[in-house]
Amino acid sequence: MILDRVNWSVAAGEHWVMLGANGSGKTSLLSALTGYLSPTSGEIAVLGRTFGRSDWRELRRQVGIVSSSVRQLMHDDEPAEITVASGKYATIGHWGDVPRGDLARARELLRDVDLTHLAARRWGVLSQGERQRVLIARALMPRPQLLILDEPCAGLDPVAREQFLEFTGRLTGSETSRTPNPAALVFVTHHVEEILPSFTRALLLREGKVVASGRATQILTSENLTNTFAAPVRLRRSAGRYSLNCLRR
Repeated sequence: MILDRVNWSVAAGEHWVMLGANGSGKTSLLSALTGYLSPTSGEIAVLGRTFGRSDWRELRRQVGIVSSSVRQLMHDDEPAEITVASGKYATIGHWGDVPRGDLARARELLRDVDLTHLAARRWGVLSQGERQRVLIARALMPRPQLLILDEPCAGLDPVAREQFLEFTGRLTGSETSRTPNPAALVFVTHHVEEILPSFTRALLLREGKVVASGRATQILTSENLTNTFAAPVRLRRSAGRYSLNCLRR
C-alpha cells in the first residue's frame, strides 16, 4: 500500500505545506495529483476535473510544478528566457522560433524573480538557487491555478536556502509582491525550518497515511510531528519560523 485512505482538499487561495519523512508518500501523492500515478480506488479531482474523466495532459498546463525531476531534464545550453518560455506548453526545450509575446512574458517573469540580468545565461552555468527561481518563473508562465514546489530547497546551501525562502514568502504572502500569485500553492518538504508564516495549512504524512491536516497553527505540534517522524521531537516556534529538536528516547 503506497497511499492509504488519504482524504485531502485544497481550496483556491490556500497555501499548504506537505510535511513527512522520506518514504512517507509525499512524492507519490503529487504523482497521483498530476496524473502520473493511477489510484486503485478512490477519486482524485484537480481544478474541478476528475481523474479518468478528463484529459489530464491538458490539465497539467494549469498546474505549475517545480521539482528535482524537472530540473534534471533541462538542457545545459538553453538560455534562461527560453527555459521559462517553454513552460507555457509544459514542454522541455522549445522547437523553432519563440513567439514574441511568449518571450516578452518570459522576460517579465524573470524580472519578477529578480533574474532579469540572467535572461541570456545558459542553464548549465546557473547556480542551484538561480535555477530554482528560473523554474518558478517557468511554472508561472501559463498562469497556473495551482503551483507545487516539491522540496525546492534540496541542494541549496544555508544562505541560498534563506534567499529562496525569502522569495517564496514574497510569492505567497504579500499583496505588494509584483510576482503573480497562483490561486493555490503546495510546498513539499521534510524540514520544518522551511515552513513560512504564509503557509497557513499543513498536511502531515506517515507511511502513506494522513497524520493530521488543517490549520498550520493547530496541526504543527510536537505531538503530531513525533507521530509523523516516528521519533520523539520537540517543535519550537519563534518569530514565525519553526525549529525541531530530536529528543532522546
